[in-house]
Amino acid sequence: MKNLFRENVVEALVGLLVVLLAAWFAWFAWDRTGGGGPADAIRVTALFPNASGVAVGTDVRVAGLKVGTVAEQKLDPQSFQVDVTLALDPTLKMPKDSSAAITSEGLLGSTFIALAPGGDPAPLKSGDTIVDTQGSIDLMGMIGQFINKSGSDTPATPK
Repeated sequence: MKNLFRENVVEALVGLLVVLLAAWFAWFAWDRTGGGGPADAIRVTALFPNASGVAVGTDVRVAGLKVGTVAEQKLDPQSFQVDVTLALDPTLKMPKDSSAAITSEGLLGSTFIALAPGGDPAPLKSGDTIVDTQGSIDLMGMIGQFINKSGSDTPATPK
């Protein structure tokens, strides 16, 4: 057995390195997708009419600073809106009447949920629902409307 190990020490070290690298990658992926979020996070829900570009692990930001992630999303069978569960930093004391909007960093930037603080002195707590929401904007639809001049008061004239 010792002879076998001495002959294959390089292969054994490479195998150990591959196993360690795979374990690190699994931990990294779990952490980046929100799977490893804090257990004591404040979990609030928000209903969005359109949640394009949002997935589990998407950032939740206040004034550009990451304060949480999207923990879960599902379709609400009564309203046919997307029910998004947000896992927020437990030290964050967001007012109860805060609003949420799906936005992006630019034309080619990543999508995130932006929270805008309200004025209520009572903070959000787990189980609360954010009612004032704005879904993601369909950029391609807006460009199509602009090109076709649809939505204006004057009819498009044929050329």
